[in-house]
Amino acid sequence: MISRRDFLQVSMAASALYGASGFGNWAKLAAQQALTQDQLLEFDTFGNVSLIHITDIHAQMKPVYFREPEINIGVGSNKGEVPHVTGAEFRKLYGIEDGSPSHYALTYNDFSSLAKEYGRVGGLDRVATVVNSIRAARPDALLLDGGDTWHGSYTCYHTEGQDMVNVMNALKPDAMTFHWEFTLGQDRVREIVEGLPFDALGQNIFDAMWDEPAAEFKPYEFYERGGVKIAVIGQAFPYMPIANPGWMFPDYSFGIRDANMQKMVDEVRSQGAELVVCLSHNGFDVDKKMAGVVSGIDVILSGHTHDALPEPVLVDDTIIIASGSNGKFVSRVDLDVRDGKMMGFRHKLIPIFSDVIEPDADMTALIDEQRAPYLAELDEVIGTTDSLLYRRGNFNGSWDDLICDALLSERDAEIAMSPGVRWGPSLIPGDDITRDDIWNVTSMSYGEAYRSEMTGEFIKVILEDVADNIFNPDPYYQQGGDMVRIGGMGYSIDISKPQGERISDMTLLSTGEAIDPARNYVVAGWASVNEGTEGPQIWDVVESHIRKQGTISLEPNTSVKVSGT
Repeated sequence: MISRRDFLQVSMAASALYGASGFGNWAKLAAQQALTQDQLLEFDTFGNVSLIHITDIHAQMKPVYFREPEINIGVGSNKGEVPHVTGAEFRKLYGIEDGSPSHYALTYNDFSSLAKEYGRVGGLDRVATVVNSIRAARPDALLLDGGDTWHGSYTCYHTEGQDMVNVMNALKPDAMTFHWEFTLGQDRVREIVEGLPFDALGQNIFDAMWDEPAAEFKPYEFYERGGVKIAVIGQAFPYMPIANPGWMFPDYSFGIRDANMQKMVDEVRSQGAELVVCLSHNGFDVDKKMAGVVSGIDVILSGHTHDALPEPVLVDDTIIIASGSNGKFVSRVDLDVRDGKMMGFRHKLIPIFSDVIEPDADMTALIDEQRAPYLAELDEVIGTTDSLLYRRGNFNGSWDDLICDALLSERDAEIAMSPGVRWGPSLIPGDDITRDDIWNVTSMSYGEAYRSEMTGEFIKVILEDVADNIFNPDPYYQQGGDMVRIGGMGYSIDISKPQGERISDMTLLSTGEAIDPARNYVVAGWASVNEGTEGPQIWDVVESHIRKQGTISLEPNTSVKVSGT
């Protein structure tokens, strides 16, 4: 007799075989062949339940370029495991042809040339077309938003998230969970949540004073779809006060709370749930660990780390789906649920090629309406770039190299620091740099560019602390984004070393001298979590620098030496 786990593994193999690595027939098309919308959307409807997953949109309503990471290092049990496989190794793993659409969508190599071939990706009017197509085939499909939605653009900042709320309401999700949304401030979040026409979920969002679930956020909700009773449990980003300013949401506490997650799973099962879905913003490695700790979750829809995987990952009896970021992908998962058990599934990661997918006219009009009051400011050209500008990877995003250069020159600093956040679209060589583009990589509610003095010893402490947030072998201690970007200074990092021993060879690039632990250095940075930080806004600093440069040309950043991988 076949076990459920073995059955799911067979189902996963079938899912992978269905349309080449879960993409459909387009995955191995040669670069010169034209894609069609039908090829991108083809799917043999399966079972009795459909889930649609989007996550980490970061307020990108219009099509963008978005380069996937070159460096994504896994540690501990995740070393060499997806999503910590990139480039040619990723393509080999999934059988992706060089130069194919999926090469462009999922890996970084030859990005600029393939971007010119295949164009921009995303756009919520194109996402709407995909969602509407799935709903046409499966009218009761559940649309679930993994969070990081009301953050990341000029218009989102100036409307306090209202532009994205209006657009997402029109897309009609059934539920969402949260992360960067809380940086709008707790009062604004409460105001928006109160008026949402769909469910705001987070089993790990607690009242900080009483240490009990926060009343504004349901831990879970039930949905009857395809004759199946489905429970969707929300999992907000666990490390809010560590990664973001706790003073912006003092009434709330977070954490993984996997014991409470188990309690919620048991509770919904006792109430008749036949399918349990976790809508998560943990990050992929944390979701993998949680799936091994908490029993009874059928599907985890993973967010936060922006990973895009053409096949689910199986942990015990749980499948984990990763759907990318910035509106670049939509995941569809069809499930066969019988007698209270998930018996099989089909999955497809759908890339949103904006030149192929016809935009939904109503959504286009709504997006344009949100942007119209700001269009003159958004479209103003500040400069041009001869370099590929991207942000994504454990080290050295070129957008952040540019931001660090701006901090060094505009704030008259010796060393610059830029946070290792993952959000922000790319620009290809020859592109204009508009104000819209600058805000897409700098927009946040605490963007003050500080200038202060720090000892060499303290700078090392910062680097060691951030490094442990990324490279601690236990995923539950990986509490940050990617490595803080440094300008004006080089260093070596051995990720295999324990906390406090990873960073060495710190060097001031302007002189070639070793960083003196006892000396004070003038440091400029932004996105401090400390309340009351003073300084000009980072987008103004970057805009001033780009205006003076005219054309941006960046040399490859070789100032960080990585070992221990």
